[in-house]
Amino acid sequence: MINYPIKRKKQEKTNNRANLGMTLEGDIESTNQYYLNANIAVIHKKPTPIQVVNVSYPARNKAKIVEAYYKTPSTTDFNGLYKGRYIDFDAKETNSKTSMPLKNIHSHQIEHLRHVDKHGGIAFLIVHFKQFDEYFILPSHVLFKYWDLQYDEKKGRKSIPYSAFKNEAYPIQFSYSPRLDYLKVIDTYYFAKK
Repeated sequence: MINYPIKRKKQEKTNNRANLGMTLEGDIESTNQYYLNANIAVIHKKPTPIQVVNVSYPARNKAKIVEAYYKTPSTTDFNGLYKGRYIDFDAKETNSKTSMPLKNIHSHQIEHLRHVDKHGGIAFLIVHFKQFDEYFILPSHVLFKYWDLQYDEKKGRKSIPYSAFKNEAYPIQFSYSPRLDYLKVIDTYYFAKK
């Protein structure tokens, strides 16, 4: 039997759900649309604020933005309401098998999540370990602990170890619909404690 390269590639595609054409953010947006359609929650991706500098008008009804810049650093990617509580989070991916680099997170995002947490909102990260195809909710208190450790002279950290995700974060199961049912995890670990 001859194994043609095309056949082998086709086989790999059918076994790999990453080829569903979605990114982590796309999967979250699809999940959020499911939540909205099912009247479960209202959570949206925030647009990045831009400052338009130059617009071209090749025709009267065809304005084209030629030059634009980001106004201010964006806070986090997603926010909304669920069961009367404000939710705010960001999505991060890593190719590492051992950790998620803290350089993937910006200080203004940490500051924003601290404010959300301080005022009673639910703040977290959704992190995808691509090598293991695993998804986690990293609660804000765990994120802040590792963020603050990077500035500790004795314990300085540059990443959050994979073991911290296994021990202190909450796994999210990937499914067809919704793709990443992260609110099921929120129910278990945030609302069940009350």
